[in-house]
Amino acid sequence: MKQVVTALALGTLFVGAPALADAEVGKPAPSFTLKDESGKEHSLAQYKGRVVILEWTNPECPFVQRHYKADTMVNTLKGFDAKKVVWLAVDSTSHNTPEKSAAWKKEEGFPYPVLQDASGTVGKSYGAKTTPHMYVIDEQGVVRYAGAIDDDPRGKSAKPSNHVKAAVDAVTGGQPVPAATTTPYGCSVKYKG
Repeated sequence: MKQVVTALALGTLFVGAPALADAEVGKPAPSFTLKDESGKEHSLAQYKGRVVILEWTNPECPFVQRHYKADTMVNTLKGFDAKKVVWLAVDSTSHNTPEKSAAWKKEEGFPYPVLQDASGTVGKSYGAKTTPHMYVIDEQGVVRYAGAIDDDPRGKSAKPSNHVKAAVDAVTGGQPVPAATTTPYGCSVKYKG
């Protein structure tokens, strides 16, 4: 009973299964072209030759808020060579707008774009279940990691293990990813319908 009360007190906790949609580890990532919060187009194809980190996000989600307050995403990105690694946030929230994303980006002060996917088409093609839900795609466009940002869903660990950092370090170092899939956690993606 205590666990149920704790889960309810934390808000909308959603623990999904590892992504089993079109974005399967070891297979080519689904292609996409989306506009960011300022109207600039980004396609997966334009980043071929670089490692791409996709972060499904929703600034209304308490889990996303916690990670942004702690600078988890920005600090993870800072550890990588900007010429070799690109970070793209994707917001598949049905009621999201470019204006909301731009205001949030300005408020939080992060450098990467927020791709607009209010239709949910790209999120569903990847099988994105939670915010955050992370994917690492290698230089050839192959999915190498799908799952959680770290191993600390409740935010209680003093030193959580960052799965995305481990995956990118492995990919850029020519090594196999230690845990290619993990169970994502956070709020459910607020898809249309």
